Amino acid sequence: MRTEWRDGLRDGLPIAVGYFAVSFSFGLLATQAGLTAFQAGLISLTNLTSAGQFAGLTIITAGAGLGEMALTQLVINLRYALMSLALGQKLGPQVGTLKRCLIAFVDTDEIFAVAMGRPGRPTPAYMGGLGFLPLLGWTGGTLTGALASGVLPAAVISALGIALYCMFVAVVAPVARRSRPVLAVVGIALVCSCLMSWVPLLKQISAGTAIILCTVAAAALGAWLFPVEEPAQGGDAA
Repeated sequence: MRTEWRDGLRDGLPIAVGYFAVSFSFGLLATQAGLTAFQAGLISLTNLTSAGQFAGLTIITAGAGLGEMALTQLVINLRYALMSLALGQKLGPQVGTLKRCLIAFVDTDEIFAVAMGRPGRPTPAYMGGLGFLPLLGWTGGTLTGALASGVLPAAVISALGIALYCMFVAVVAPVARRSRPVLAVVGIALVCSCLMSWVPLLKQISAGTAIILCTVAAAALGAWLFPVEEPAQGGDAA
């Protein structure tokens, strides 16, 4: 068990370093939006979702209601449910419900990819080690960024404020260059977002609802324009 835990810590360390850098920006933006360092840290400790947290911060800043917040998080984070179902199949039936819930809590995109790529069935000890450092990195980065906002020069804070957008560009751009469907979906989302910001009638829609509409519209049009071909089912031999 100790070996599995150490293996998880080793594999989770690079993820934790990356999470610290991104969540540092979240901490800065959260304090600029009026949240305390404790509130920002508590959000990161109990959520562990970059896109969901940044979208949620936008909704909080806009003063939207809890219903919009809940629906936005459902749309943005729905993939985690699918990823957890797939990971649950790999864990095997011997892992109990409580352990599965704890593993699902730290099942981010990067942790899921590492766990699914590990040969054999990941043990609960391995998954615990794999998720421990990223959770600390994400929460610690948020707290550090929130506390640093009070001492860093305004120019530095302004420069760090674009770190999230740089991260998204770095993640999306290489995939979009290789995949025409991804590029098209990104373009659709961009057009929808611009319409929400520039068209007078659509500008009246709240920030939370706008995020939901843009996400659903881009995903639906992408699925319609670029359906995934299912493998042909082999027929019975005659």
